[in-house]
Amino acid sequence: MDLNNKSILITGGTGSFGKKFVEYLFKHHPGIKRLVIFSRDELKQFEMAQTFPVSKYPAIRFFIGDIRDKERLARAFENIDIVIHAAALKQVPAAEYNPMECIKTNVLGAENIINAALDSNVKKVVALSTDKAAAPINLYGATKLCSDKLFVAANNMKGERDIVFSVVRYGNVIGSRGSVIPFFMDKRKEGVLPITHKEMTRFNISLEEGIKMVLYALEHAWGGEIFVPKIPSYRILDVAEAVAPECKHEIVGIRPGEKLHEEMITETDSMSTIEFDQYYVITPSTPIWDPADLLKKFNGKQVPMGFKYNSGTNSQWLTVEDLRDQIKLHVDPNFKA
Repeated sequence: MDLNNKSILITGGTGSFGKKFVEYLFKHHPGIKRLVIFSRDELKQFEMAQTFPVSKYPAIRFFIGDIRDKERLARAFENIDIVIHAAALKQVPAAEYNPMECIKTNVLGAENIINAALDSNVKKVVALSTDKAAAPINLYGATKLCSDKLFVAANNMKGERDIVFSVVRYGNVIGSRGSVIPFFMDKRKEGVLPITHKEMTRFNISLEEGIKMVLYALEHAWGGEIFVPKIPSYRILDVAEAVAPECKHEIVGIRPGEKLHEEMITETDSMSTIEFDQYYVITPSTPIWDPADLLKKFNGKQVPMGFKYNSGTNSQWLTVEDLRDQIKLHVDPNFKA
């Protein structure tokens, strides 16, 4: 999709995804008209502006704002063509301790994004989701499920407006802030790695792959789809071996609100899930278009009844060596186990 001459806004634009997406846009779409970084933290915006100075990247704009603030969103959305919604409160323990704060940002903030888009001339909105939104057991996952539902249902409210809302759902981003690999890399100097459970598994995706999924949704979404990429899983013990084979393990137990394995498509979702070569699509429960048309257009197939996409039963796995290669490629090029 050609994004040159487009105006794009990224909520949570100073996060791991936002910074990588901005880097991608300026590299591959140098003719972008305007790129608005919308986030709350002025220090992170200042630091990001050192990497992307206006003098070198005249299309970039830094907007201080909170997605809870309807008026500020309305101002930021003026003359915007595309919105990538990446802002969220994501820390599971913080969400459990401060539930209403999480709800205000992840649910009410999502509604504010939708209304601001409907009230302006935005053409496409892609919201980033998480594997924790599938059959959630913690508040963060529950709020992201609510957010997903809001963005899917937004297509029912657009009337004659030329706008499409869709969602991209994926697993743990390798090397992202607060994730297990940087945590283990920091802990290995102590000689002991805390392991929650020996059998724990997670999905794995790189920021680059996440960007590709967002771009795919921008170009191909009909409205209301939840796009799920086909990605490999890893075992937590393999991560520990890849990062610090010399370290001892201390079993600390699964934390509150944490799953042994993550899901991105539940068994119930199978009734409305279509499989394609590189991804799955969960179609909207309220018909907006005929799923049979999507099957035909993109050469897909309905998944079997009872299908579920679970990190513990995945057919693709990263080995210890694969993980080390991923760390060198996406986290630290000088990494040595």
